[in-house]
Amino acid sequence: MLAPSEVSKRELTLATHHIHTLPVVVMMPHSRCNCRCVMCDIWRANQNGTELSHDDLAPHMATLRQFDVRWVVLSGGEALMHSNLWTLCELLKDLGVKISLLSTGLLLKRNAQAIIQWCDDVIVSLDGSREVHNAILAVPRAYERLEEGVATLRAVDPTFRVTARSVIQQMNYFDLPHIIDAAHHLGLHQLSFLAVDVSSTAFNRPITWGDERVDTVALNPEEVLAFEALLEETIESHAEDFTSGFIAESPEKLRRLPRYFRALNGQGDFPQTVCNAPWVSTVIEADGAVRPCFFHHEIGNIHQQPLDAILNSEDAIAFRRHLDVNRDPICRKCVCTLYITPQQVV
Repeated sequence: MLAPSEVSKRELTLATHHIHTLPVVVMMPHSRCNCRCVMCDIWRANQNGTELSHDDLAPHMATLRQFDVRWVVLSGGEALMHSNLWTLCELLKDLGVKISLLSTGLLLKRNAQAIIQWCDDVIVSLDGSREVHNAILAVPRAYERLEEGVATLRAVDPTFRVTARSVIQQMNYFDLPHIIDAAHHLGLHQLSFLAVDVSSTAFNRPITWGDERVDTVALNPEEVLAFEALLEETIESHAEDFTSGFIAESPEKLRRLPRYFRALNGQGDFPQTVCNAPWVSTVIEADGAVRPCFFHHEIGNIHQQPLDAILNSEDAIAFRRHLDVNRDPICRKCVCTLYITPQQVV
């Protein structure tokens, strides 16, 4: 249960658009990635790798404490490629926050002991059954290395929580039930799904993709029809996985996925956006850039300004004040929303 003072600060943030408390921080400690996924361009800039150091983060710890940060998500790139990720985790642990690690899974085995020491859970990428996953990540034995890594974590601590996210796109939509079966085979605690992002400049895209690139990952109208049918079959065949919560989304929420692809094809509206990410979270990238979320423009850089000054600058406050997530063209097409109530513990 949250203290009344923290609830009040969250309500004040939503009312005034001035950040008084910040439950979630997404941090990209390292910019490079060890996969070559077709739906992501982060790996294309591997030669220009940057990372956040202990000394980069330390001056901003007082702000994280002041804003009552409760959950830090280490995203990427691949955070485990950082030269000394655990020095950052040591700083963050002094705040008493929950630390979640997002990972491709390729480096779990060699880092298992440290992961369990410093992190509270791991969220891995699982984009298909064995052959499909390997094809999407375009790395030899990606599934096998993920399997070995999860098994090693289990051997060190059988209770350690490992979940997965699966990005639905042209190369795996037909594999939907097998992705669920693979998650069970790997011994994961939970599985969630989201649609591939083809509309933003996130994931190291200097400009948005053109139609030709979009067509390589988004579902065409015929594929949407096939996906809709398969989804309904999967909802029936894997009913227990929905009931138990093994699949994080409800059937109704998963039905938003084909609706999203339909809208990309001009065959209807995008699902309604329910998100307050810019009011309850921020993203700090490996080069120090600060964003309201993955998809919106940079609002400052921690190498140039204190974090609190960035988050509560005139421009940042004006951005939140004028942002209508159901009208903004970036928000309307968003595939990864976040909504936290003032009372919600994260």
